[in-house]
Amino acid sequence: MPKLLHALVIDDEPQIRSLVAEVLRSEGWEVAETASANEAYSSGEERDFGIVFCDVVLGQQNGYDVLRRFSELQPGAKFVLMTGHGSAMGALDATAIGAFDYLIKPFDLDEIVKLSNQVLEQIDRGGRVKFDVPSDPTYVSDVPLVGRSPRFVECLKLVGRVAPSNLAVLVSGESGTGKEIIANVIHRRSDRAGGPFVVVNCGAIPSELIESELFGHMKGSFTGATADRVGLWQEAHGGTIFLDEITETGLNFQVKLLRAIQQGEIRKVGGNQTINADVRVVAATNRAMEKLVEEGKFRQDLMYRLNAVTITLPPLRERLDDIPLLVAHFARKAALENCEPARFSPETLHTLQRYNWPGNVRELENAVLRGISLSDGTVYPEHLPPQVRLAVGTLTKAEPEVSSKSDPPKPLAVAEYEHVVRVLEYTGGNKNAAARLLQIDRKTLSRIIERGNANNSDLEDRSAV
Repeated sequence: MPKLLHALVIDDEPQIRSLVAEVLRSEGWEVAETASANEAYSSGEERDFGIVFCDVVLGQQNGYDVLRRFSELQPGAKFVLMTGHGSAMGALDATAIGAFDYLIKPFDLDEIVKLSNQVLEQIDRGGRVKFDVPSDPTYVSDVPLVGRSPRFVECLKLVGRVAPSNLAVLVSGESGTGKEIIANVIHRRSDRAGGPFVVVNCGAIPSELIESELFGHMKGSFTGATADRVGLWQEAHGGTIFLDEITETGLNFQVKLLRAIQQGEIRKVGGNQTINADVRVVAATNRAMEKLVEEGKFRQDLMYRLNAVTITLPPLRERLDDIPLLVAHFARKAALENCEPARFSPETLHTLQRYNWPGNVRELENAVLRGISLSDGTVYPEHLPPQVRLAVGTLTKAEPEVSSKSDPPKPLAVAEYEHVVRVLEYTGGNKNAAARLLQIDRKTLSRIIERGNANNSDLEDRSAV
């Protein structure tokens, strides 16, 4: 029987072990089953395996230990970690040290079939251990990327796979999704981790200065150049440079950037000599780069050079199930030493999961910190930012209300007026803010107030700007 048709399943839960083994047998594999790491090592010394499925928690040892051992025993085996307590960072770190994939229980049995087919289609490639992972079964990563939603897990698997290479990476995603954190993870999980990680916010540097900032300049090359200056690109030699908001750069600079990436050399402003610089490039954008290329605002050849691998971070509204995990993480982060983290009531978590989060994880962190600062140990919905409460409250008002049949319906003018009063309470009486939230102009807002209660001087006092 060919080597690739031998499989090993390692799990101390008999039901899961036998279920995975049965699926593999139905796909044509000859399957061995073990319940411990030591049994797995013995099996690995006796026979070569094409694929290994291993649970993360295995008594005193764990799946990461087994992965390291099998990387030495059988570097050609495709190793899949399975866990019931997994996270996106676990997926990233597993793939970064050589795991073929990472499954979070409960997983679909079709995933087993898919991985089986992928292994059968591939030629053996040696696994590489890039860094040590703690042997604690309740493994906590050193990087603050929290979540276990499927899209986020798949995204970080790709990060883990591309990090050990030297490829240029383009990280795309909305503002606040964590693009710089991802770039830093790629650097820390690469062979360049001992070198510098240099961050350049291209959107914050004036176009006439960005070449000097990045490549350096010679004394006297322009007004104000009173001395030779080393650029950020040269400072990143041996490490990684992160070009944030890369799509904000001009076409003239893009030509020089392309040469720096292609040739591995730069020239200072006002200088004649070329300088070699060994730099890995990770770029980021929150705009559609292909559209900018079509509009002639970004060079196509530079786009192809930057996006050897593209990692697209999902917005928070597409991973709402991760919000409780993120809230707990931010609460622990905000807790003072020797103090318990703040609690969030079920109603508060429900409110947070119903909001759209245009500012993504960054906005959520600010909301959590605001709630903690205004609460007395337990955060309730009233401690959340007004825009969160109002958006969720507006959704609630759109739903049909249960009322007594004996209660007559309210006139439209009265219902409008009452809703405006609630909005004004949310905005602290600011009419301009209330009008923006209601998506009406201020004159319309004033007419609603006048129709509802023309003599309500108290409301007028509270709503004055």
